[in-house]
Amino acid sequence: VHIVESGGGLVQPGGSLRISCRYSGFSGDHYAIGWFRQGPGSERKAIACISTTDDSTKYTEALKGRFTISRDNAKSTVYLQMDSLKPEDTAVYYCAADPSGSWRDADAYNYWGQGTQVTVSS
Repeated sequence: VHIVESGGGLVQPGGSLRISCRYSGFSGDHYAIGWFRQGPGSERKAIACISTTDDSTKYTEALKGRFTISRDNAKSTVYLQMDSLKPEDTAVYYCAADPSGSWRDADAYNYWGQGTQVTVSS
């Protein structure tokens, strides 16, 4: 299994950014992909999760409305659209796959990417 995040960078407060998660190597047809983030000195926290077999999505309530998760199965890619970004959104954003428990629990995920840095600053 291989997961690669991309699209991070520097963005001004109030701006938007879309980051991508490309995955490969799964043997089954049904799995979930989640986005997490980890700010300086803090633990890794769940943002959203999407099933690759239907359109079901789940969000951390505090980020719902600003962040949108979507997928393109033909490209084996999951996206995270981030709008109205704030300095506190600065973090390394990680993509993870195939949770064996709660989608919010980082320890439940079996596969992780290397992360992509998002910095929100003027």
